[in-house]
Amino acid sequence: MIYRELPREEFEDLASRILYEDNHLLVVNKRVGEIVQGDKTSDEPLTEAYKAFIAQRDAKPGQVFMGLPHRLDRPVSGIVVLAKTSKALERLNAMFRDSDVQKYYWALVCGAPSPVEGHLEDMMWRNEKQNKSYICRPGQRRKDAKLAKLNYRLIDKTERYWLVEVELLTGRHHQIRCQLSNLGCPIKGDLKYGAPRSNPDGGISLHARRITFVHPVKKEPMTIEAPIPSSWKGIKA
Repeated sequence: MIYRELPREEFEDLASRILYEDNHLLVVNKRVGEIVQGDKTSDEPLTEAYKAFIAQRDAKPGQVFMGLPHRLDRPVSGIVVLAKTSKALERLNAMFRDSDVQKYYWALVCGAPSPVEGHLEDMMWRNEKQNKSYICRPGQRRKDAKLAKLNYRLIDKTERYWLVEVELLTGRHHQIRCQLSNLGCPIKGDLKYGAPRSNPDGGISLHARRITFVHPVKKEPMTIEAPIPSSWKGIKA
């Protein structure tokens, strides 16, 4: 397998965003606008970029294994866990499926949450054509609706926005975006779910901030945190 040669600037950028690495795992800080796996666009996914990076850094002549046990949407930034071995991928797939991974997100929102912390449970359904999720209205029953659960708490505020930490308990399509919007707190830049204006970078101010899990091979407890984007003005973290 021949991977493309990365220019020095791109190589150094990818290296700078590695949050953790060993023989089994690679944990990186995704930027807004990057895709984590191939889609209908011709853009290179993060998995392929890091395959090329490892091949170049380690002078690997053969194929580089890079498995993806979970995903982040294109407009979202933050922690992405990649598997460097098939054993790690198989175990991580099971851990994410069985909710054995604790995931915490930070969101800059356009309204003050009330109450300032709480637990949300909603039945949500996805409109495939619109690529958008909806919460069932009171009394509405749909066979395709699924239970969505999260915890949230207000942790900071700026002059115009509120910083909310979300502990994601289920993994539904656009779950955080939809449930926070329903609370009256659309995420900054998220036009699809009610934000008044877009962000300059085309993304939304939702960041996979922290992840806690047991290493799939070493069986050691791990907590990994990703620095927030530099565009988040007024937030100290």
